[in-house]
Amino acid sequence: MSILEKYDKIFQAKDEAGMNEILHDDFKFTMHSSGKQLSKSDVIGWAISDDISEDRDRSRIIYENDEIGVHHAFVTFKDGNTQAVMAVSYTHLTLPTKA
Repeated sequence: MSILEKYDKIFQAKDEAGMNEILHDDFKFTMHSSGKQLSKSDVIGWAISDDISEDRDRSRIIYENDEIGVHHAFVTFKDGNTQAVMAVSYTHLTLPTKA
């Protein structure tokens, strides 16, 4: 089972311990609409809340290898709003150093 498959299964189950284990402590989720960043604890709190309906429609892994993963799903929230969510995950990122 791939990392994204594991994450999706943990997310669907609202498994807080599993999320703490699979997400890196430096994990950030950036919302494209506002640029707001959520920390690991913010994402876990939101994921186990009642804000997301149990029905995540058409959840799929678009691409995944040892360095990057791309996941897409349509998510319905408790207010009835449905949004397409695309997540791009890096297993590591090397930033350039100053010369």
